[in-house]
Amino acid sequence: MAKDEPKCAFCGRSRNDVGILIIGPDGANICDECARLCVEMTENQSARKNARAEPMSPAKIAETVSKIRTEEKPEPKPLQPIALKKPAEIRAVLDDYVIGQEQAKKVLSVAVYNHYKRLNDKLSGGNAAEGAAANPELDSVEVEKSNILVIGPTGCGKTLLARTLARMLDVPFAISDATTLTQAGYVGEDVENILVRLLQAADGDVKRAETGIVYIDEIDKIGRKGDSASLTRDVSGEGVQQALLKIIEGSLCNIPPNGGRKHPDQKYVQIDTSNILFICGGAFVGLERIIGSRIGNKFLGFDTSEKSGQELSADKIMAELQPEDLFEFGMIPEFIGRLPIVSALSQLRSKDLVHILTQPKNALIKQYQKLFAMEGAKLVFEEGAVSAIAEKAIRLGTGARGLRSILEKLMLDTMYELPGRGNAKRVTVTADVVEGKAKPEISS
Repeated sequence: MAKDEPKCAFCGRSRNDVGILIIGPDGANICDECARLCVEMTENQSARKNARAEPMSPAKIAETVSKIRTEEKPEPKPLQPIALKKPAEIRAVLDDYVIGQEQAKKVLSVAVYNHYKRLNDKLSGGNAAEGAAANPELDSVEVEKSNILVIGPTGCGKTLLARTLARMLDVPFAISDATTLTQAGYVGEDVENILVRLLQAADGDVKRAETGIVYIDEIDKIGRKGDSASLTRDVSGEGVQQALLKIIEGSLCNIPPNGGRKHPDQKYVQIDTSNILFICGGAFVGLERIIGSRIGNKFLGFDTSEKSGQELSADKIMAELQPEDLFEFGMIPEFIGRLPIVSALSQLRSKDLVHILTQPKNALIKQYQKLFAMEGAKLVFEEGAVSAIAEKAIRLGTGARGLRSILEKLMLDTMYELPGRGNAKRVTVTADVVEGKAKPEISS
């Protein structure tokens, strides 16, 4: 420590060891924590009387500060093992909220089960594994973390899958957008802000945050912008991938709870990411052409009769995905290696969208029916109307994400008029209403 470096006159800690250090004349400095403790001491009536009668010596102040700190910071309670369902049970919960994507749900169920089984084994001191006594040679084996890469078109359920998993496990969950991230020191968000959101989701509990799930969306947008040399650094592409390597793999990271650039003097919080499950998702537009070129298709939909006698679908092409295809897309090998589990989601078809509208617990049509029920009216969608909504979403290419906007526009006028009628008992929506040829039928 440099001789002229300011430090707190009460506890002796330097500027780097405290949150805020108030600098006074002739070395009369005080840190934020000692200042708060002094306020608490003066608010106490007996301490105030003693202070008037006789000044407290530095040794007495240090003793009092140490006592208050010890009383304020009890030993943190150890984390309890997470109540974990079997893969088939996890899959059943996902089925209640996510339509289709059968293979992806199976992959995620197994991956999440293995990840938290590994974590529970650590929390229990290595006694959670069944059959450990029969295999003592496995006691020293440490299971590595397996992060997940989810690939699929927009609106196919990538974010919903991750959110449903976190809600089922009752662990902190944070969503971040990779498009806003840049390397440290450049305009944009630092990669550590991903963990700031997770810490906030855990209500500031560091230990609980270290068992959470982080979903990084639009991960394909940080691919390399090109292989040619550039005069400027790729700070929002390859640079972000390199910055994410340390966090995703598992390491101790210093996190500024309030954001690094707006509050540069704040005290950092240390988070261990070795038990945080990272799920990265992206559309990876154009990846199927890279795969198709490698396996013999020039692009999606090209007639491959010379090779296989049939035309390969997008799902079959994505099933042939290899790490080298992601590398050609623009992801660096080190980043690909830290996402060993890859699951490709398929484009939702019309029947899948119909099921999304009607079957899940929080189905969109059920939500609107509840809104109308609050007004005393029953909302009825004819079968042709539901199919027409699904077909409209297919034409727009927005997947399940576009269903709500279609319904909102469809029901706007009716929801505007209904509260003022007072006597409406039933609202019927037909296929003609969806196509704009008629208005919903309101009957008393």
